[in-house]
Amino acid sequence: MGSLETERTTTGWAARDPSGVLSPYTYSLRSTGPEDVFVKVMCCGICHTDLHQAKNDLGMSNYPMVPGHEVVGEVLEVGSDVSKFRVGDIVGVGCIVGCCRNCRPCDSDNEQYCLKKIWSYNDVYTDGNPTQGGFAGSMVVDQKFVVKIPEGMAPEQVAPLLCAGVTVYSPLNHFGLMGSGLRGGILGLGGVGHMGVKIAKAMGHHVTVISSSDKKKVEALEHLGADDYLVSSDAEGMQKAADSLDYIIDTVPVFHPLEPYLSLLKLDGKLILTGVINTPLQFVTPMVMLGRKSITGSFIGSMKETEEMLNFCKEKNLTSMIEVVKMDYINTAMERLEKNDVRYRFVVDVAGSKLDQ
Repeated sequence: MGSLETERTTTGWAARDPSGVLSPYTYSLRSTGPEDVFVKVMCCGICHTDLHQAKNDLGMSNYPMVPGHEVVGEVLEVGSDVSKFRVGDIVGVGCIVGCCRNCRPCDSDNEQYCLKKIWSYNDVYTDGNPTQGGFAGSMVVDQKFVVKIPEGMAPEQVAPLLCAGVTVYSPLNHFGLMGSGLRGGILGLGGVGHMGVKIAKAMGHHVTVISSSDKKKVEALEHLGADDYLVSSDAEGMQKAADSLDYIIDTVPVFHPLEPYLSLLKLDGKLILTGVINTPLQFVTPMVMLGRKSITGSFIGSMKETEEMLNFCKEKNLTSMIEVVKMDYINTAMERLEKNDVRYRFVVDVAGSKLDQ
């Protein structure tokens, strides 16, 4: 197992201010303990939240900040009380690396809703040191927040599943929307949205992609396997689709009106918000009342759901559509992500990159 007492350093790429520009940054890893796993990062997906955090869009960023919460790596060392993992295992780390373990959410396997949860980065760990994410050579993580990657799944394909994949899987699971024959909508076709199409189709749903333009129509229907495609500005098409969907997973991470989409829902339909938006959204109450519709939200998923989701994706042979880049391209990738210029998720090949230049 080796000694876990020696303080280690690693190099990551950190934002230093709200410009969001990342550059090499060497820092100490937190002290490790008997429940910890030392992970060499192989690759890490780039999520829209990384952009929000690096640029302080939510007004709560602390610098220097190493983003990245779709992490796949290899276990190099385990603590004396670690029972779930062995050296050499390929594992994943998502958005959360700590929780209180004694509140209602924690007791019910919903630790992502713990009020004392600790984020993978831009947070402070229990030892008082800042947490840093997966755009780095290595991480030390409590075994509770590490998940084993099923054998045979490619690391770079798995990385986006640890946030984008479980963000879709969790609400479908929680709200009882996993049965075949349902009619679902996916609003926004980015990293989360494209996995939404794939996962919902694999559950046997009729899937409609809803987008602001027809730019992604061919991709949605032919490459991702969606059944229908709606352009939100097409009044006639939206009218025809009224009262047709059991649910809509809204993945859009910027301000948008809700009323056009509420009209698409059937009686008791659900509009499920998953995009992080820092401005208030609006709707008129009759849009919800006259159909007993729900506007609700869902945030990533639990560790239990993450394991279930990975096994589901392995069983159904689901993969994410990605563009693999090196770390020295990360600032360009972030700029492109801001313009929605990626199909559909950037994944950084961390292990294959020179991190110190």
